[in-house]
Order: sequence, then C-alpha cells, then structure tokens
Amino acid sequence: MSSSWNSVGLAILYQVLGWVAFAAWSFSFYPQVLLNYKRKSVVGLNFDFLVLNLTKHSSYLIYNAALFFSPFIQQQYHDKYGDKEMIPVAANDVAFSLHAVALTAFTVFQVFIYERGTQKVSKVCISISAIVWIAALVCLIIAWPKSDWLWLIDVFNSIQVGMTAIKYIPQAIMNFRRKSTIGWSVGNILLDLTGGVLNFCQMGVQSIDQHTLVNFYGNIGKTLLSLETVFFDVLFIIQHYVLYPVKKDENDDFPVLPH
Repeated sequence: MSSSWNSVGLAILYQVLGWVAFAAWSFSFYPQVLLNYKRKSVVGLNFDFLVLNLTKHSSYLIYNAALFFSPFIQQQYHDKYGDKEMIPVAANDVAFSLHAVALTAFTVFQVFIYERGTQKVSKVCISISAIVWIAALVCLIIAWPKSDWLWLIDVFNSIQVGMTAIKYIPQAIMNFRRKSTIGWSVGNILLDLTGGVLNFCQMGVQSIDQHTLVNFYGNIGKTLLSLETVFFDVLFIIQHYVLYPVKKDENDDFPVLPH
C-alpha cells in the first residue's frame, strides 16, 4: 500500500472504531440462532429476509476480500483515485463479512432442520435473487477479458447496497400493518445502529487524517451501508418507542432477527 497514516492516534482510533462496530454487528446475529435452537423452530423468522441477507453479505464479502487481499485490484484503485489514497477496506470489514456469511448460512441451515410451518421463500424474492446473480455472472464475463476487477467488485458492492435497502422494508411494513413491534427485538436494532454509526465514524476518521473525502465515494458501498442501516434502525426505534410502544415484558421471548 503506497499510502499511510499521518497521525498514529487517528490510526489507532480507526482500528478501535472498526473492531467495536464489528463486535456490535456480529453479536446481533446470535440471538436468532440461539432462539431457533431453544425452540427447535424457525416459525416467525422471515425466509425472504434470510435469502436477501445471504445475497447481501456474500456480495459484500467478495468486495471486501478482493480489495483487501489483492495487490492487483489495489493498484487499480490507486490508478483510479490516486497513489496517496488509502484502501478503504479494513481488516474488520473482511472479518465481519466472513462472520456474517457464516452465521446467515447457519441460520438458513436451521430452516431445514427445525419446524418451519407453512412459510416458504416468496417468488418475488427468488426472482430478485436470480436476477442479481445472473447479472453478476454477466458482469464477470464482461470484466474477464480486460481484467477490470475493480469495476467488477464495485458491482458486488452495489449489490450489497441494494440488498441492504430491500431486506429491511418487509419488516417495517409489517410493523406498520400490525401497529406493533412485538417479535422484533429493539436490542438487535440498537446493536445494528451502533455498528452503522461507528462504521461511518471510522470512515470519517480516515478522511480527517488524509484530508480528503475520497474514501467516502471510493467505497460508496460502505458509506451507503452505514447510512441505510442508520436510517432503517432509527425508523424501527421510532416505531418501537413512539408509534407502537409496548410494555417491557410484552416483547420478552420473541424472535430476534439477525443483522
């Protein structure tokens, strides 16, 4: 990497923010997995959410791992944005993506071994997922001859941004229709919000140190991921505490959806 930190203090803060965000986001996966195991059932967990979430995290893993580990793609990034610009993917981004794919895949596995009632993945969700992966394959075929790998991973970054926006919408609509947030853990939302805010702050620290905003639009996916997460989590918090408040014990023992 041809660029470096100007401030040791900001470099340390960058790492701290990143790993705390990683911990907050990662911890939010476990309540659902443990609840499924305890109940031996996945009834109440939206399967469309799981499929879209797996697509989102898989795409994000491809982007993060490729940009973090490939010197060739890093050079393409520097050619596009300048040799002095830092690579906008940190080790915690790769670690989070790996963890997210593993935990989401394990939750999908639970769907096959536990009671699931009559729920199925919707045709709309199947169609969206098929279109996304077919488009990704077409982009791979286009990028291959010219080795335009930075463009290709940017496509995967765009996919994860789109999936992040889509996956939250069904839950928000369901809360509105039911006029209730019972079954949707506000604790999970608070952890999710913490991760989103810290993720955005991490990018801000890098911008302050480098005296540039390139990392915000150089990794627009990470920027939009944070903003989308904060937006929907604030919406869920408003629904829970303002629009449809419930007694403290009314939300006990209900499923907690993973990040």
